[in-house]
Amino acid sequence: MHDPSQYSLLQRARALFLIALLACLGACSTIRFSYNHGDTLLYWWLDAYVDFEGAQSDWVKRDIRELFQWHRKTQLDDYAQLLGTFQRQLGGNPTQADLLADYRIIRTHTETLAMKAVPHMVDLARSLTPDQIEQMEERFKKKNDEYRRKFVSGSVDKRQEARFDKSMEQFKLWFGSFSSEQEKALRRASDARPLDSNVWLEERILRQRKILALARKIQQEKPSKEQTSVMITALLHEFFTRMDSPERKGFYDAYINTTSNYILSAIRIATPAQKAHAQQRMQGWIDDFKVLAKEAK
Repeated sequence: MHDPSQYSLLQRARALFLIALLACLGACSTIRFSYNHGDTLLYWWLDAYVDFEGAQSDWVKRDIRELFQWHRKTQLDDYAQLLGTFQRQLGGNPTQADLLADYRIIRTHTETLAMKAVPHMVDLARSLTPDQIEQMEERFKKKNDEYRRKFVSGSVDKRQEARFDKSMEQFKLWFGSFSSEQEKALRRASDARPLDSNVWLEERILRQRKILALARKIQQEKPSKEQTSVMITALLHEFFTRMDSPERKGFYDAYINTTSNYILSAIRIATPAQKAHAQQRMQGWIDDFKVLAKEAK
């Protein structure tokens, strides 16, 4: 629904979840290739934030490999089933309730993965040096500046267009090309949503500050593994329940409501041929997920 394209030591599991879903970002023929190289891609991504030193590289690669092995064995069959649900919904008339149920399933998988990764996060957090934490902070700032330039700065029309273009990349991936009339209708539906990129930026920065504060606390106080695990688990729980906090529940509820309605708009204007295109693409992903899961058994 929203692009959470930031890394943190406490969001490494979420990053892995996104890497695992590279299938949803490329052609069917690249799914297995992307997933089979996902551990390497994820390591490179993390290294850009932390700049691993010496032995860190070896055991971080091992941890990522172990997470992928667990993920392949336990999660990919569920992804195939979820895509099968998408196929059936497209064959009928999905409702907003259907989309919200799908979203809850995806969120549950993300939380499961995050908690599975906690022991690895503990090792990483306890190994970070002050210089690495500083580098992570600088990386956060750079990514925030990029986000600010693209989605927060400029005229309302420019920001609306940037958000619309981003969503259309996903719609075209699923449905193929759209007519000019369809794109105009989707643009109107997109513009009807609240333009809340500044709030998302505030949320990003808040999470980053909490992550950096915890990383520095662990580095300075050197708690035990058990104590570190409790602290990381607590922060993850805070992030996952942020949607229900009094100061943000209204915002998140409105966002999920308007986004699901926007997706429904795309489904409703899609032609039978476009829906068939989406179902065929999903079938390719389902087949590849099943093969990947079978290879792990």
